Amino acid sequence: MSREGRVVLALGRRALTVQFRRSQLLLPTFVLPLLLLAVIASGTSAAQDLRGFPDVGSYLAFVVPGTLTQGALLAGLTSGIAFASDIEFGFFDRLLTVFFGDEDARLLSDLGMNCVRIPVNYRHFESDDRPFTFVQEGFRHLDRVIEACARHGLLSVIDLHALPGAQNQHWHSDNYTHRAAFWDHPHFQDRAVAIWEVISDHYKNDPRVAGYNPINEPADESRTIVRDVYRRLAGAIRAVDPHHILFLDGNTYSTEFDVFDDHLDNVVYACHDYAAPGLVRGGDYPGHTNGVYMDKAALEAKFRQRSEYSPKTDTPVWIGEFGPVYTGDERRDAMRYQVLADQLDIYGQDQASWSIWTYKDVGCHGIAVVKPDSAYRSRFDGFVAKKNRLGADSWGSDGRDIWPISEQFQAKLAQEFPQFSPYPWGRYDWARTLLLNITVAQPLAYEYAELFRGLGDDDLLALADSFALASCDLRAPLVELLRADLSGSAAHAAAGS
Repeated sequence: MSREGRVVLALGRRALTVQFRRSQLLLPTFVLPLLLLAVIASGTSAAQDLRGFPDVGSYLAFVVPGTLTQGALLAGLTSGIAFASDIEFGFFDRLLTVFFGDEDARLLSDLGMNCVRIPVNYRHFESDDRPFTFVQEGFRHLDRVIEACARHGLLSVIDLHALPGAQNQHWHSDNYTHRAAFWDHPHFQDRAVAIWEVISDHYKNDPRVAGYNPINEPADESRTIVRDVYRRLAGAIRAVDPHHILFLDGNTYSTEFDVFDDHLDNVVYACHDYAAPGLVRGGDYPGHTNGVYMDKAALEAKFRQRSEYSPKTDTPVWIGEFGPVYTGDERRDAMRYQVLADQLDIYGQDQASWSIWTYKDVGCHGIAVVKPDSAYRSRFDGFVAKKNRLGADSWGSDGRDIWPISEQFQAKLAQEFPQFSPYPWGRYDWARTLLLNITVAQPLAYEYAELFRGLGDDDLLALADSFALASCDLRAPLVELLRADLSGSAAHAAAGS
């Protein structure tokens, strides 16, 4: 790093520490340009200090349950296009507006965050029926969120969370099958490259943006195509924007990095570090999950394995996603908070940067949770409960009500095909995805859409307004855990600068 880069970075750290400790002092004419310049001037060194939430923009992809509102399902309802249009341009546009605004950015800044990873869906920039025709309207909400973040000292990382054809096998890539078709068809890869050319051109001179996360959680079974796709993406982005950091997820849901055979400049390799005892079917902590004893030492060993590529390449360690799933059970959630506390302590020992999943939701991960008496939850909590008891959402529900059927099927499958272990997570996940996340989710998609039928404009706006921060409760134990960790990080940065 040049001497000028070191000076800028040091000054930026001091300025950021002031923001951490005295969050009421917002100095956009001095602090923001200085800190943002540090990211561009010093390259990946600045990424060492990035901490924040990744999910303020996930509403651009799937804030409502699953992918069932992003694809063509709504438009295909027998009642015709008008019904879907009312939801898209009434409810969803208002939802995009209220989900994240100035007050949300202020909250994150006050907690001590300095970065926000914003997941977006490719469908906001082009459509499957008109590929390579780009919609500039897609930048309207993204620009607004980035500006709100910048006003409160928060950098933005743009994460393409769902790519054409789906880059992994599960719902969060907007995949309504179990195949990641992105890797099978060059057409989808060409579209992703073109999308990133448009995005990087739009933000190439924007110091509010720390960098780009071109593919969230790729899962290429061949483990060879992903390498070539990354080379293409990096080359295309660098041709337009040579300055912003590239945050590259490892293969197989950002856990494997042997697909990279050469190191790129100004790159951060982002691992994802979800802890097994923090997932919905996790056991006691410390204790056994899936037959394996898990404690802090086990969490640390898994983190070392997932992040080892960064020290090998002398690049900053950045955990792009992690965080427990909360259940509503006081005893179990206390253990989830301990999982999180241990992970934060492990990351702190390495001075690793992180972004925690997620900021706002209806009660699964978020620090901000839509209130139970809100218009949205009053109308949809019954639907969400049905989705959970049927196990349609493998991430946030255990599907206990359907276990007598699904587990019998799983046992038979294991008996008949004991050697069958498909990519990425084996026989059990493969069967569960097909049986529950697809078969059960399809009728649920239509049922969800039907819950909008008959609602007037005011009703739709009231549903969307349920996601405004004023209509949310804060998850107090999570707030305090993060605040304590971030205040400690700020003190460490001040001592070292």
